Amino acid sequence: MPNAILAPALTTAGVSASIAAIAQRFVPLRKAAILKEEHLDRRTFLALAAAVSASPLCAEAQTNAAMRIGLSPVFLDDQLSFLNDWRDYLQGRIGRAVRFVQRGSYREIMDLLLEQKLDFAWICGYPYVRNRARLRLLAVPVMEGRPQYQSYLIVPATDKTTNSILDLRGKVFAYSDPDSNSGFLYPRYALMQLKENPERFFARTFFTWAHRKIVEAVGSNLAQGGAVDSYVWETLRLYHPELTRRTRIVEKSPYFGHTPVVARTGVSRAEFDTMQEALLGMSQNVAGKALLKRLNLDGFVAGDDALFDGIARMMRALDART
Repeated sequence: MPNAILAPALTTAGVSASIAAIAQRFVPLRKAAILKEEHLDRRTFLALAAAVSASPLCAEAQTNAAMRIGLSPVFLDDQLSFLNDWRDYLQGRIGRAVRFVQRGSYREIMDLLLEQKLDFAWICGYPYVRNRARLRLLAVPVMEGRPQYQSYLIVPATDKTTNSILDLRGKVFAYSDPDSNSGFLYPRYALMQLKENPERFFARTFFTWAHRKIVEAVGSNLAQGGAVDSYVWETLRLYHPELTRRTRIVEKSPYFGHTPVVARTGVSRAEFDTMQEALLGMSQNVAGKALLKRLNLDGFVAGDDALFDGIARMMRALDART
């Protein structure tokens, strides 16, 4: 699957051709020679280019452009198959082409979103809280009746003595992503609340860049502990129990707002409403329910910013510390 699918650039030749098509309707034939790009003065060319942009044909092309949805790495084995099925479902619901854009980290997805190169993205609550003035909350996943999830502190199943994060002092610890709530922000906040310095507490830390890889790293004893998204761990427990049974849950965090689906600020009201209706309606039809089952979700809800208050408090506390 390509990492990104971007709309093709509008070339000068393409603009000139469109200008010619429009100008032929309004410019007398005796002046047709000015349609050749090499004979256009700058002011005339820009004026006609503006006419192209405002034309119904151009507006229709923009309306029919594919909706770009950003995703960070997920844990599904049949990821390509699932995304193809989900794309087909969403296209049928919104009446527009859908293109999924995948990247290896939350930061890469956020950069594309804030640069208006994505229309929507399924991200983490931490980058949403940090950038919410520039984003719009579209939907929140629901699992086991809650639009919330937790951070799990896990250790190898062979470790029978660790009872809290304090027992991992001087050990190797796996984080998922520096922009992850459950896999980075929360465990560092928990250490700070215990009067410990997250920078010095562990002998070594590393990023896996995916929650599934935390489970794998801890299960194989590459790390003596790790912090993982409860949604990912519980879903792996269903589909890949051979991975989760090599780990043991030591602690569970309070509940936080689940990983949100957000929209860039430039998305129109109609586009926002159509995509939100498509996601929220998945739990109301057979095809949507089948896709949700593969995601191990009950559905999506509109959600509320208050769901992310806990993440905001932790972020402010850690920012103040630094």
